[in-house]
Amino acid sequence: MTERRLRILVGSPVCQKPQILARFLTGLARLRQQRVALDFYLIDDNEDPASSEQLQAFARAQERASILPAARQDRYVRDEHTHYWNERLVWKVAAFKDAIIARARELDYDHLLLIDSDLLLHPDAVERLADTGKAIISELFWTRWQPDAQPQPQVWLQDEYTQWEQQRGETLTAEEQGARYAEFIARLNQPGVYPVGGLGACTLISRGALQAGVSFRMIPNLSFWGEDRHFCIRAAALGLELYVDTRAPAYHIYRDSDLEGADDYLQRTEASGGADSADTAGSILRPSLIRERPTLTLSMIVRDECGRYLERALARHRRYVDQAVIIDDGSSDETARLCMEALGEVPVTLIRNTNSRFADEVRLRQQQWQATVRAGPGWMLNLDADEWFEDRFADEIRAMLLRDDVDLYCFRLYDMWSETHYREDACWQAHRSYRPFLLRHRPAFDYRWKETAQHCGRFPDNIFELPHALSELRLKHYGWARAADREAKAARYQALDPQALFGWQAQYDSILDAQPNLLPWQEEPSALF
Repeated sequence: MTERRLRILVGSPVCQKPQILARFLTGLARLRQQRVALDFYLIDDNEDPASSEQLQAFARAQERASILPAARQDRYVRDEHTHYWNERLVWKVAAFKDAIIARARELDYDHLLLIDSDLLLHPDAVERLADTGKAIISELFWTRWQPDAQPQPQVWLQDEYTQWEQQRGETLTAEEQGARYAEFIARLNQPGVYPVGGLGACTLISRGALQAGVSFRMIPNLSFWGEDRHFCIRAAALGLELYVDTRAPAYHIYRDSDLEGADDYLQRTEASGGADSADTAGSILRPSLIRERPTLTLSMIVRDECGRYLERALARHRRYVDQAVIIDDGSSDETARLCMEALGEVPVTLIRNTNSRFADEVRLRQQQWQATVRAGPGWMLNLDADEWFEDRFADEIRAMLLRDDVDLYCFRLYDMWSETHYREDACWQAHRSYRPFLLRHRPAFDYRWKETAQHCGRFPDNIFELPHALSELRLKHYGWARAADREAKAARYQALDPQALFGWQAQYDSILDAQPNLLPWQEEPSALF
């Protein structure tokens, strides 16, 4: 009697450039089906009509392929630097994936393979994954998330993207952390099947896991970025273990410059003839422990910022930040929407507090800190909604982030009293001292906070124990630039700190001075030119 082949649904939401999609579909068409029977269910979310036509041609050529048009398209931008995601796109894709899960569950497939449309699989990949008998397992692939960064795997061990083992409550030095990261990378370079804490993009899900209730639906009380995190956490809560197979790594066409390597991968893996060795597939892109390009995370607290300065500030920041973490502290207007729109394609983690926590600022700042750390920052740029740097900052910031001898930069902040002038007198001299706004995150460092309800600081209190430097770049603060803002702040400080326990009474009293001493602001040219 002939053994029944496993019925597997291969599903993918597709929004892809034609040249990349052509190779993805070639990879699907050559998957071996000696022990499996594959059906294809592809959601057409393409912007380019040529890509939609490629999907239709694939469906005509395949005996069991279905194409489902998406209800609407959103602009998805990618370039040689990175891919630009936002919350709307993330949860739209999550809904697509859940629709594919629903189809696999309803039609009682043995497995569902969810795969991103910029991946190429080894011809034997699906059969290999199914043979492992795991409830949820991904095929490994490597990606340079930034052009000059080291390749990293799409799997991790805990939290959002932690790739070293660390027990709860355990403190690691930077050296210990680096050693454990190297151990994890070395393990993934050995062909085998290994347990992991998180995975995605190329995942085989068994019938049992489908029936248990796996989903990419947002977990409301979880701020982790990306639908894969929510899928993995829900799966773990359901008692389902996650694994990665490293025996025949897939190939990721993350940017157009990866296309040449894609053609090489297709040729090499086809020639391998299904050999058991993973060397042919895996040697194309293996990680080397080279220096990773630093990323910059904008960290911000906002509240009722519509009609003020937030839109102008974010328009400047989006030129140089890689992602943003924003706490909306109880806004009653459209501030949250403004954040998403003004940052464009910059990935945003947005957390909304139902009620403002500003009266206990240290708890609010700690919430901001914890959310930013969860986003996996390289550097944190902590700014308020009415602050931005002079123009030359955009030219010079990247060189600053590449310095190995500095973990903290301090800047002079100028209190703008109008669009063109800043204030300088006995009570307003912030620009004569340097304050911390840019910090490299060191996971092994024991950060400690100043526990005061107001004026606790934006960062933990002990960051000056880290190597730091003064920058001549200047920061403009527009929070005092309008008379209405000054009046509102004076009233707020009177309500929150009437005895001036956390601030300076003379400065509080001077906020509404009728004739303050003002000096003209002048831009300075970039040091790079």
